[in-house]
Amino acid sequence: MALAGVVGCRSSVAAQSTSSSAMASSAPDWAAVERALGRKGTMNPGEVLKFGFPRGDLHVMVRGVEIKPTLALGSWVALKSMGAATMAMGDLVLTEDEVEPVMRALQRSGIEQTALHNHVLGETPRVMYMHIRASGDATKIATSIHAALELTKTPLMAPVGAVLALALDLDTVAIAAALGATGKGNGGVYQVAIARRETVRENGMDIPSSMGLATAINFQSTGGGKAAITGDFVLLGNEVNPVMRALRSNGIDVTAVHSHMIGEEPRLYFMHFWANADAVTLAKGLRTALDETTSVRK
Repeated sequence: MALAGVVGCRSSVAAQSTSSSAMASSAPDWAAVERALGRKGTMNPGEVLKFGFPRGDLHVMVRGVEIKPTLALGSWVALKSMGAATMAMGDLVLTEDEVEPVMRALQRSGIEQTALHNHVLGETPRVMYMHIRASGDATKIATSIHAALELTKTPLMAPVGAVLALALDLDTVAIAAALGATGKGNGGVYQVAIARRETVRENGMDIPSSMGLATAINFQSTGGGKAAITGDFVLLGNEVNPVMRALRSNGIDVTAVHSHMIGEEPRLYFMHFWANADAVTLAKGLRTALDETTSVRK
């Protein structure tokens, strides 16, 4: 049975009006949301409460590199109050055998899937990425997502501080200078998020970049000044091929180009990439690709 108050963001105005009585009429009870998801969230710009669920249970190899959960195996859910209802978006990292039970559970709860695809190539075991969205009562949405994650082997206990504080073994100052953007360490990975200048809207609502609309660039040390890099560029249609050319000309492979959302304006494309080479050299190559976009940088 679908949970009351959880409706897809694509619902018509009439459907939203019909279901409005089931939606929360006041600010979300974020403490209840955190209890439902079993961990503390992090408040991000735009008043977006975000939760991470790194897949520490998986040991995934990509081209001879065992990737850390925070490099490319981090499920996440972000929630934002939109007045009468709460909007939720997220990306769930799943093994192939987890896709169907999770999709079935989410669909029963009224939580939509907006994309299902790869992000990297040649990984072992195979990993899929399920993008989700919902609108309604924040606690009910959180409860539904947690119930779906219980059908997977995703660790549902919050990571301990020692895991989050793993050493980076990278010259992050030089990387930041080359990129023109500063990041932060998370679980042994240097993570950089770069917002776009445009306002993105879906169903008439502004979507903050912290809900998955920032270009994400992650560096994991592979020793000797080298790093494995992956992430995704968030692009307008006219930027797709210039960015692809810039990446490929700098020895960075493009591993996927696709959508993550449905019905957003302007239309966005997400380009995933991979390389393993000198970290600062790769950062300079990534900078040439960023220069083809209208990203916010220093």
